[in-house]
Amino acid sequence: MDKEINKLNFIINNSKNIVFLGGAGVSTESGIPDFRGKDGLYNQKYDYSPEYMLSIDCFLNNPELFYKFYFDKMIYDNVKPNIIHYKLAELEKRGILSCIITQNIDGLHQMAGSKNVLELHGNASSFHCMKCNKKYHIKDIKRNTVPTCVCGGILKPDIVLYGEMVDIDVSKEAMHVLAQSDCLIVGGTSLLVNTATSLLPYFTGKNFIIINLDKTPYDSYASIVIHEKLSKVLKKIK
Repeated sequence: MDKEINKLNFIINNSKNIVFLGGAGVSTESGIPDFRGKDGLYNQKYDYSPEYMLSIDCFLNNPELFYKFYFDKMIYDNVKPNIIHYKLAELEKRGILSCIITQNIDGLHQMAGSKNVLELHGNASSFHCMKCNKKYHIKDIKRNTVPTCVCGGILKPDIVLYGEMVDIDVSKEAMHVLAQSDCLIVGGTSLLVNTATSLLPYFTGKNFIIINLDKTPYDSYASIVIHEKLSKVLKKIK
């Protein structure tokens, strides 16, 4: 792995416009499980499937079930950023990392200090009223019932539910930053979710790097592939 780390160090320190595209593996070391992992939501037993309980259909027709599952499984109190989040924030401060595109909804990149973060699937701690569009934060709502606005409207989490489309403005901005970058680092994602993979063709820069424990369908296209924990790799970036 040392050879690949040396190459990675050279590329990072000689790039002018790096974009990082990350998935669940970025936040697992903060204690947030990967949905598809051994102990993830998709491998647990419920009366209804997680896909249904996190769908727009469930939210609209059975909000009690939706919010019971949402508050129990989607909100992680007291989680903190890990070395990956802080290392990426450091690269942004140095002026060589221009943007983070994340599939995660935990907001940990911002907590670590990153400023330019595109959240493909939204943010689990942010809500808006379906009636008047007033914004709320998780700290300001009650969790023992279906949360409502002062106007009486039901609050909806600002995340992309099953059956919904990704925000078009976020997608367009992600396409734009990828088209402008000279280096793309993909980390902590198996690249099996179309939201992320559909963006890859917009990157036409020189260096495409994949860092993930498991193989991905795009390994053969990458300049460097490192099958290792993302935190372990980033610790070695000088």
